Amino acid sequence: MRNRRILLIEDNPDDQELALSVLDRVELGAQVEVAADGVEGLDRLLATGASRPALVLLDLKLPRLDGFDVLRRIRSEARTAYTPVVVFTSSGERSDLQRCYELGCNSYVQKPVDATAFAATVRDIAMYWLGRNEGLVD
Repeated sequence: MRNRRILLIEDNPDDQELALSVLDRVELGAQVEVAADGVEGLDRLLATGASRPALVLLDLKLPRLDGFDVLRRIRSEARTAYTPVVVFTSSGERSDLQRCYELGCNSYVQKPVDATAFAATVRDIAMYWLGRNEGLVD
């Protein structure tokens, strides 16, 4: 059975809603879970018995625990060390990009401001990464 689970770690309700809408319309058969902050995201990832998602879409500017710390923790755990993580953030800071790659993200994508471009970007990320994970097991 193909892993079609996406964990969206995003605190902005508008970005959550748009991403969920797009992922539903793309019809990849993905189950999408949303975590509104870094602590909740890690709880969902590292909970006893939790299956590894096919993709984590991670915002950087999160309450309680920022995306850098979430990424660091994901990469430090044996169960999630190789889980694909796409940092999807409004930050265009070169230092943020560099730090995310140093911490082991698979991709860094700056969120488009335009809703249509945002939707297309979310669609493209999901299609690429879920396609890359065809046949991988939990």
